[in-house]
Amino acid sequence: MRLFVALIPPANTLDEIEAAFAPCRDERPELRWTRRESWHVTLAFYGEVGDRTVPRLLPRLERAAGRHPRRELAFAGAGAFPRAQTARTLWTGVHTDLKGLADSCLAAGRRERIDTGRSLRFHPHLTVARCRSPLDLRPIVEALRTYEGTPWTAGEIHLVQSHLGAEVRYETLHRWPLREPTGSR
Repeated sequence: MRLFVALIPPANTLDEIEAAFAPCRDERPELRWTRRESWHVTLAFYGEVGDRTVPRLLPRLERAAGRHPRRELAFAGAGAFPRAQTARTLWTGVHTDLKGLADSCLAAGRRERIDTGRSLRFHPHLTVARCRSPLDLRPIVEALRTYEGTPWTAGEIHLVQSHLGAEVRYETLHRWPLREPTGSR
C-alpha cells in the first residue's frame, strides 16, 4: 500500500484557501486543481509499504507524535515548484517550523526499513494545483504574495493511504495526537 504521514487542516482553513485561490482558477485553465478533500501537509512520504510492515510502523509513529507538541500553523502566500517561472506545482506555504516533526516521522519509517528517498529539503506546503508542462506562474504567486490564513492548531498526525486511479483518493488509516505544549495553561 502507498502511504504518507500528514497534517490535515480543518474545514474553515480549507474554505479560506479555496476562496484565496478561486480567482486564479479561471485565469489558468491549464492547471489541474487538486480536490479540497485531498488537501494536506505531507510530513513524510513512504511510498509502497508492505502489509507486514504497517503494524510495526504504527507504534513508532505514535511515539513520534508524542515527542512533538501541538502547534499553531497558518498558511500564507503562494509558491511553485520547482520555481515560479517553470512551475509544475502551485502551493500555499506553512511558515511554522515542522522539520523536527517531519524528521521524526521519516525516522519511524527508516527504522522499519522504508526507503523514504528523502533527498530534498523539507518545505511544508499544501498543493493546490499541478500541470503536466512547465508554466510561468509568477503572476499568480505575486497576486497571492500577501495571502495570510487564519491560524489553526495542528493537534494530530495522520497515516494516510493513497488509492491511485483516475482520481486519487486518500484514506486516513490511523491518527495520533501531538502532545500538549509544556507550559500551557
